[in-house]
Amino acid sequence: MTYSIVEGNLLDQQVDAIVNPWNRNIIPWWLLLPQGVSGAIKKKAGYQPFRELQKIGPITLGGAVYTTSGRLPYKAIIHVAGINMFWRASRISIQNSVMNAIKLAETLGLKSVAMPIIGSGSGSFRQEEAEHIICEALDNLDCDINAIVVRYKR
Repeated sequence: MTYSIVEGNLLDQQVDAIVNPWNRNIIPWWLLLPQGVSGAIKKKAGYQPFRELQKIGPITLGGAVYTTSGRLPYKAIIHVAGINMFWRASRISIQNSVMNAIKLAETLGLKSVAMPIIGSGSGSFRQEEAEHIICEALDNLDCDINAIVVRYKR
């Protein structure tokens, strides 16, 4: 497992798939106003990935599922449930989101994935701490995926 940390825009990364820090997928997507990373993905990808996501149904906390990428150039979007029903992230929800996203990418035969700092937006987790948890999780994985952790450039 190799990874790097970059500052920039998740949607500018040249990878096979991106990770969308979604939620448990219990509330229909059309009732939510996706913001942050999810909002940017919806704006560029269109509604198709979110329609597919709704058909998948609830995601376990820390779980990962995938959809097509709509109008984006990726092979897939991996959606992770990094926040609980109260819109809060935890160490375990971030760790499991990272591990399950990478395992899913490996199952799909993907070679590269870009992910934001999961839990640091709507999840209210401190960005530095969330980044540290993500790096710890990536350090514990053994696979041939190249991951890019993207710090949002302000």
